[in-house]
Amino acid sequence: MQMVTVSSHSERLSLIIMEPDSHVDTSVSRKEIAQTFVTSKVTRNLLEWRLFFSLAICATIFYLRFLTNASHKSHSVDYDSWTGLASHCSDAQPINGSEFLQRQDKLAKILYDNGASAYIAEPGANAQYFGNISKATWHLSERPLLLMIFPALEEANIVAKVTIITPAFEETRARHLSVPGFDVSYVSWAEDEDPYTVALHALSALEVEGPIYVDGMMRYFILRARKSQAELDLLRCANEVTVLCIRAVQAHMFIGIRESQVRVMIDEALAAAGLTERWALVLFGENAALPHGSGSDRALGKSDFILIDAGGLLFEYNSDVTRTFMLHDSSIPLEHTTIWYDVHTAQTLAHIAAREGVNTSAVDKVARDWLDGRGYKGYFTHRLGHGIGLEDHEAPYLRGGTDDIIRTGNAFSNEPGIYIEGKVGIRLEDCFYIDGGGNAVFLTKGVGGQARSPLYP
Repeated sequence: MQMVTVSSHSERLSLIIMEPDSHVDTSVSRKEIAQTFVTSKVTRNLLEWRLFFSLAICATIFYLRFLTNASHKSHSVDYDSWTGLASHCSDAQPINGSEFLQRQDKLAKILYDNGASAYIAEPGANAQYFGNISKATWHLSERPLLLMIFPALEEANIVAKVTIITPAFEETRARHLSVPGFDVSYVSWAEDEDPYTVALHALSALEVEGPIYVDGMMRYFILRARKSQAELDLLRCANEVTVLCIRAVQAHMFIGIRESQVRVMIDEALAAAGLTERWALVLFGENAALPHGSGSDRALGKSDFILIDAGGLLFEYNSDVTRTFMLHDSSIPLEHTTIWYDVHTAQTLAHIAAREGVNTSAVDKVARDWLDGRGYKGYFTHRLGHGIGLEDHEAPYLRGGTDDIIRTGNAFSNEPGIYIEGKVGIRLEDCFYIDGGGNAVFLTKGVGGQARSPLYP
């Protein structure tokens, strides 16, 4: 008899091999040996497969975690990304007191020349323009606070007098408002009084006569339509930094990101830039064919254009910028790219046409005629532009059917667009003003003006 030891990986099999002349039934022993080897092999294979699957699962979990972390690291927004934006408007200053006084005196002279006794406004753009009272500093409610400006003749000069009509229980707060003016007076009204009757009594006591102009009649005076240099400086900085914010956000976007994620990023960027009352419209692909959106949350596809329309306030003055653009790894259909360049040309032609003395409707017509001639008749569905200043949308407007004439100091948006429902929407918007020479100048000129191409907004 001979003892033989066989090693198989971690298992050891000891076999007793009998001599040929042994009386032991060797066939049974061979069968047992064979079964032993088969069992060993199956056991070994099971162990190997179990180890393989365990490693595969571990590798998969590790890979997924890696992808998640990498994706988060690549596409999450580090607040340092917006650091450069904060410095762009750091030197901007609010409208100073002397400019408010000049506005009040101009208004007083217009009132006097027209035989009017007073102008009255609630907190809002007009009250902000003349009295530094915005909706942010005094929210509108059922208890009105009124700014009242009336002309007075002093030593042959027309000067403005300012009175604030305030709820009695809010008088102390009203007196803490920074209302420019000489000898600003405050008249309170009790809860059981009519504030407008109190205002009329205040005028009667001042012995002024004539019609009273209220907020809705402000267009008659057209003072706000022609911006001062200080106003233009604020508009310029606000619009420049909004373009910079859109460009900064583009650098963090990726195929598959959702519209809601981009809205968060643009708000963060605008906030870092120092803008308040921020807003943003973010639309991908065919969603942009509805100019103000569809209410969905589309994920960005490779063939989708991105439309961002955004703005905010800088010391109460508005920005309003729209860019339609792509990413480096986008694959935009040639038809859509062609539309982009046609819209860009329409914007350029309108900019050239906008000059002092030109009818606002003529500027709208230049852009519309170009797009109609390119085969997009009926797809440019809104006016070309609106005035901008203390309000995002204010008079005058660049639209058909108006006789408004462009003047120096006017500021407008220039925003042609093509909207083909179910396919694509493209809008490009830059605001501009009319300079002392009567020419249009983009408020975004300091950061490059118009978009350069679909890739470079």
